[in-house]
Amino acid sequence: MQTDVQLVKNMVCHRCVLAVQDILQQQQIPYTKVAVGEIHLPQPLSDHHRKTLETGLQHIGLELIDNRMSGLIEKIKQLVIKKARNEVATTERKQNLSAYLAAGLHHEYTYISSLFSSVEGRTIENLYIEQRIEKAKELLVYNQSTLAEIAEALDYSSVAHLSAQFKKVTGLTPSHFRTIGHDKRRSLDSL
Repeated sequence: MQTDVQLVKNMVCHRCVLAVQDILQQQQIPYTKVAVGEIHLPQPLSDHHRKTLETGLQHIGLELIDNRMSGLIEKIKQLVIKKARNEVATTERKQNLSAYLAAGLHHEYTYISSLFSSVEGRTIENLYIEQRIEKAKELLVYNQSTLAEIAEALDYSSVAHLSAQFKKVTGLTPSHFRTIGHDKRRSLDSL
């Protein structure tokens, strides 16, 4: 069965998937699957359906990706988010970021890295660190894990490494952040 896959920019969480499914159902656009960053359709979109889908997505801060380069950038972001939040298989957790991305995207890491930097104006490593710190913020706000447990969950080599990186990115220590909490968190799509 042949399918058409449409890539969606800024679609980074399960709520986004649900919102896109809702738009597709409202507009009576048949689909086979919706995953983070992707809509799988049984056939290519008609011009009318493409326009109505684009309008619906824009209302919730998402957009269809038209060209191959933008699609690759979005896939890089999706893989980095999964790796940073440790939402990957155990074997992938053990891989370093460059090997993980090269295997997942079937491109040399030097190509992936230079493409990402030229388009995004920042490095993949910066995005990875930001994502890890955002996950640490989330865990700190929930106040159910110790700093040592958070460091282990996010594959930091030590609590000191997590604390130093956290302070460098946020300007606050993790314990101070825990006390002020919610006000300093950012949504994933704004990173």
